[in-house]
Amino acid sequence: MADTSKQAERTAARLAKQIQAFAKEHGGAQGQLAYVGQAGTRIVLVGEDGGWGDLVAPDHGIARDAAEKAGLTLQDDFDGELAAKVRTGPYEWSRMAGIQIGGKGAEARHDG
Repeated sequence: MADTSKQAERTAARLAKQIQAFAKEHGGAQGQLAYVGQAGTRIVLVGEDGGWGDLVAPDHGIARDAAEKAGLTLQDDFDGELAAKVRTGPYEWSRMAGIQIGGKGAEARHDG
């Protein structure tokens, strides 16, 4: 039987490397942890340049450990200053509003 604490350490180390790579690419980063049910905990990353992304850890402890190992500053909430840093482009806007304004996928939603 595998040692789950060693597996958790390896998972946190892998996530930490991904966080560090993101931070390096975006001139630094901050983050926020969000519980997403059985799927685990989402690590939301916001770069200093406005770029953003996320990773999912199997649980909150591993997510927190990964953030700590990576030196990621965590915010309690995804609002205010952190949210204001996020830079969205045409792709994100089309994905967020596409169905409502007749974009891709609108046909499937309004076919009934």
